[in-house]
Amino acid sequence: MSSNDRAQDAPPGARTVTEADVEAVTELFARAFYEDPVWSWAFADPQTRVAHLRRLWSLFMHSALPYGSVFVTEDGAAASLWIPPGMPELIDEDEARLEPLVRELAGSRADDVLTLLDRFGAHHPQHRDHYYLSLLATHPEHRGAGKGMGLLAANLELVDAEGLPAYLESSNRDNDRRYGRLGFVPVGQFSAPGGEPRLVCMWREPR
Repeated sequence: MSSNDRAQDAPPGARTVTEADVEAVTELFARAFYEDPVWSWAFADPQTRVAHLRRLWSLFMHSALPYGSVFVTEDGAAASLWIPPGMPELIDEDEARLEPLVRELAGSRADDVLTLLDRFGAHHPQHRDHYYLSLLATHPEHRGAGKGMGLLAANLELVDAEGLPAYLESSNRDNDRRYGRLGFVPVGQFSAPGGEPRLVCMWREPR
């Protein structure tokens, strides 16, 4: 893993995302989360969902790219976006853009979507330095081949080398057991307004 004060290092079979990769990786994230239980709830219109997710993830990419901790597999099949210890997921200027963007994209449902986003922050652990897996995605054309979990496993080897824990929120119950096989354990949960969909907070101690 890497940040401003760490050597930029990508795992085998992957590379660190640069400006040249941003458009393709943002598109990967947008298409990968199209059927995700949480993000299909947030952006319910299937006709506009990819475009809306593209704009949302573009904001998160803009903040994370300077950390040097966004990775894509060499074949472009999977990508991961990590936030290094002590760094914000969104820099101040992007944080200020988030609410207006959500209000533009979500319309009458914006308050509910913003409440959900607030719950991400409220449940984020603060007790120890850790790497935060903000986004992990496999392109729909490559699902079922283990590309995403393979990238995550390789990322975690670098996290382990630093002796640090990792944290994520699982937005899809189908993935919980996959994260469990890599050492993540549930430590909490929260939901969108109305009680569903539900997210599971997962923590992993270094190995």
